Amino acid sequence: MANPPEKTTTTNWGWFKSYQYNKQEDTPKDARDVLLIVSALITAVTFQSGVNPPGGVWQDNEDGHTAGRAIYATHPVAFYVFLISNTLALSSAVFVIISLTYSFPFRCEIWIATISMLMTYGSAVFAVTPNESVKFRYILSAAAVPLVLRILWKIFSRCKPILSKYFRWVATTS
Repeated sequence: MANPPEKTTTTNWGWFKSYQYNKQEDTPKDARDVLLIVSALITAVTFQSGVNPPGGVWQDNEDGHTAGRAIYATHPVAFYVFLISNTLALSSAVFVIISLTYSFPFRCEIWIATISMLMTYGSAVFAVTPNESVKFRYILSAAAVPLVLRILWKIFSRCKPILSKYFRWVATTS
């Protein structure tokens, strides 16, 4: 007669650990490949939703709206949150792609294609967004967040020894 399976003491999330990055088993190339695929998917989805916003665009100039403007913009706060979040996701994914392909062959062509895509995204967002509904400087600021955060991270990581000495000195004198 067969023995019943032994009880395991793992949690329900034990299966999840087998899919996580493992430094002993996974190579940096594997990690880079996965990051490139995920970033490319995020870029495609966010680009498409910016070019063709949820709800579509108005088809006529009746009832106080303009043809070609986003229908979703009739809900200004929700549309604003959508545009900021979508732009932040797109710029983050593009930043990851550029970072991971920095030393690849054809990097110049990747940069040209990426900049062209971002310009297309920006012009599409500006074309479908009614001027009175969103302040565009906030959208441009959201696009810069990933780069600014990376620069600040680099600055603070290089200044960490100096900052730690300073804060130790401040803690001892107060």
